[in-house]
Amino acid sequence: MSDPDTNKNRVFTAAVLVIGDEILSGRTHDKNIAQIASWLQVQGIRLTEARVVSDTMEAIVAAVNALRDSYDYLFTTGGIGPTHDDITVDAVAEALGVPVVVHPGARAILEDYYGGRGLELTEARLRMARVPDGADLIPNRMSGAPGIRWGNVFIMAGVPHITAGMLDALTGTLEGGAPLISETTGCWVAESEVAEMLRAVEKAHPGCQVGSYPFFREGRTGANFVVRSTDPALLARAVEALRTGLEGDGREAVAGGI
Repeated sequence: MSDPDTNKNRVFTAAVLVIGDEILSGRTHDKNIAQIASWLQVQGIRLTEARVVSDTMEAIVAAVNALRDSYDYLFTTGGIGPTHDDITVDAVAEALGVPVVVHPGARAILEDYYGGRGLELTEARLRMARVPDGADLIPNRMSGAPGIRWGNVFIMAGVPHITAGMLDALTGTLEGGAPLISETTGCWVAESEVAEMLRAVEKAHPGCQVGSYPFFREGRTGANFVVRSTDPALLARAVEALRTGLEGDGREAVAGGI
């Protein structure tokens, strides 16, 4: 572990790799990117990139190697179930250059889980105990089969509520910096009319980011402006400058957004 005081000023980054033909075909709508991003933010880690790839060995290996080398953490979701097309463990192991093994702890977990329900631990179910050699387990209270951690790579379930449980088990275990906090201000205005003012607010407050999110509602054009920073005092000053700028032009600034 590095010095916590130093970490406050460091930006820790992460990527999410969503694996599954069902996502790319549109049959399933991904929910994991949003929930992982929210969880990471609380841990003081910023989600910096997200990719979706098909259930093919070459695509997964290439993406894992690119992302794990580029960011502090990589989270994969999907492809760790009991069927033949669940190849994430094999692909990650190939990317890491290690063999796939049956983890004794994962096997014991599955034996207890299925045995307690009067079910047999079949070869298909035993596939969920396979890990890249040298991996640790991520507890899964929902369905027994654990997630997997190997270095900075976290192999998670594709089912969102199971992923949520795995994230809960990881809470507080990852090294991160200061959490990114945000505040939203809404205004009935076309963002193009205030683009220069937004740019000026961000430039005047280094360490803050100002995002603009337009919408069309009730026959009117508006936008919500989100200011983000790791420094609460700096955030407050930037938000005040934003609201002062909007109100100075005769517009209503709605705290919390519209």
